[in-house]
Amino acid sequence: MTTEHGGHAAPANATEYIQHHLSHLRNADNTINLDTFWVSALLGLVFLGIFYMASKRATAGVPGKLQNFVEWVMELVNDTVNSAFHAKSKVIAPLAITIFVWVWLMNAMDFLPVDLLPKVLEFFGVYKLRVVPTADVNHTFGMSFSVLLCIIAFSIKAKGVGGWTKELFTAPFHAHGAMAIVLAPVNFVFQMIELVAKPISLALRLFGNMYAGELIFILIALLPWWAQWLLGGPWAIFHILIVTLQAFVFMALTVVYLALAVEKH
Repeated sequence: MTTEHGGHAAPANATEYIQHHLSHLRNADNTINLDTFWVSALLGLVFLGIFYMASKRATAGVPGKLQNFVEWVMELVNDTVNSAFHAKSKVIAPLAITIFVWVWLMNAMDFLPVDLLPKVLEFFGVYKLRVVPTADVNHTFGMSFSVLLCIIAFSIKAKGVGGWTKELFTAPFHAHGAMAIVLAPVNFVFQMIELVAKPISLALRLFGNMYAGELIFILIALLPWWAQWLLGGPWAIFHILIVTLQAFVFMALTVVYLALAVEKH
């Protein structure tokens, strides 16, 4: 038997509880996941605010904790960029830093207690909320589609429209004369498969890991309080590695894909 909260029924059993926590807050047309949009947007502002604050407080003397943290993040990302991307670009490093920190912040929302923010928002008449944007496949595909656009833009900038178009029909099977004409459709198909596979792999890898982590936290929340502490603590500690690793992998693969985009094949 369900109990009513503000006209909405509370989950009556484990199945309803899981379904409730896996349901998105959507707009009236049921076309936009508002929770994913607003949480990711707010975390983007948090990222910009932290780094802006660090830049204003930066000093050549003894750095503070915030400056040390930001410099450590920037050094980590710069090392990755320098080792994978050998062309000249003023965009790649800021892009990589933005991806790493923003994705990490979105992943880290998984550390909040499952019922914390949903219970808070119930006081404001909001009865559905998913707080991990990267556990929404729409969001991860949106980010990976942006990476795809960057791959195309970097390719055209490095090779020109003509050079990029030519590469679509001449690689990976380079040939000359009549054989080049015969292999052109085959090359184009393989190029399209490679181009499409990159954003799909980016999106599904991040989504799969974060969705699984979110689901495990929901299942742990169904256990008695002593079991939640017994199992939730170790899983949260292990999840720190997953959250950080997935943010790093998304960033590193983006850099590698952009590096491949500017290379001539």
